[in-house]
Amino acid sequence: MTSRSGLSPERLLQGYASGIFPMSEGRDTDEIFWVDPRQRGIFPLDRFHISRSLRKTLLKEPFRLTLDQAFMQVVEGCADRADTWINRTIFNLYGELHALGFAHSIEVWDNDDLVGGVYGVTLKAAFFGESMFSRRTDASKIALAYLVASLRSDGFKLFDTQFLTDHLASLGAIEVPRHVYQQRLADALEGSAKFGATPLLPSQEVVQLSTQTS
Repeated sequence: MTSRSGLSPERLLQGYASGIFPMSEGRDTDEIFWVDPRQRGIFPLDRFHISRSLRKTLLKEPFRLTLDQAFMQVVEGCADRADTWINRTIFNLYGELHALGFAHSIEVWDNDDLVGGVYGVTLKAAFFGESMFSRRTDASKIALAYLVASLRSDGFKLFDTQFLTDHLASLGAIEVPRHVYQQRLADALEGSAKFGATPLLPSQEVVQLSTQTS
């Protein structure tokens, strides 16, 4: 474990580049530890699965989507649960990464209410997904669909989800061994991409991209 005094945005980026990521035991602890799973969750960007019901919801456009308009609010939403790994140190560090242009979010709005979102860290052509939240049905799934479409449009090569959950697996995420992840990470760090280089796509194009494979 390491305390806040040993962490900086630069050291966080070094950690991501080497294949590890930070977590804490809970919101009330000051300690942070690095995690390097033997099995790593990733989203193949050409294999995001949109179910028939989600496709219908996307095409109805029930929500307004924005990019990097409420980053800290998204992190707050992700931490607003009984059991969270986002403590004050991590919260502040991601705020610093966002200010430096290395952390980004997609927000889901119902009128003026923030009802969902997803955020993560970018480095070269890698996107390290950190967390997401939902306060309306399908809000986080919609955020993920737009995120995957944006990452594809912007030229990213890797979408790291850290761990594989049943929810992520239902959307197309898979698990790979550590050595395979390291190879994919190295490849992504040789590339170059800029998050938000293209505007958020219309819902029809988001749906279309989910059915295309490269």
